[in-house]
Amino acid sequence: VQLQASGGGLVQAGGSLRLSCAASGRAFSRYGMGWFRQAPGKEREFVAAITRNGDNTRYADSVNGRFTVSRDNAKDTAYLQMNNLKPEDTAIYYCAASSLVLPTLPERYRNWGQGTLVTVSS
Repeated sequence: VQLQASGGGLVQAGGSLRLSCAASGRAFSRYGMGWFRQAPGKEREFVAAITRNGDNTRYADSVNGRFTVSRDNAKDTAYLQMNNLKPEDTAIYYCAASSLVLPTLPERYRNWGQGTLVTVSS
């Protein structure tokens, strides 16, 4: 499956953005989806994950309660709704696909999108 993330941009602290991850190729619904982010000089970190049918999710503590991951298998798209954004959320955000259930490690994901930049100003 090929993935393309979009929806990043510049937003003020406290604002919201919704990222999208469009899939093409092999059946999107066969894969669990994850979101990761990487800030300058830092390692890629887990943000959120959702199961193949969307019935279960997992979040990093740093975003729990502010971010919501979802998916629409009819549209082959996953989403990351980000509310109450903080400057420390600034990073390149990546979506990824996995055959495993709610993995949090990057190496558990086999397909990655190209990333979309989110910048939160204070």
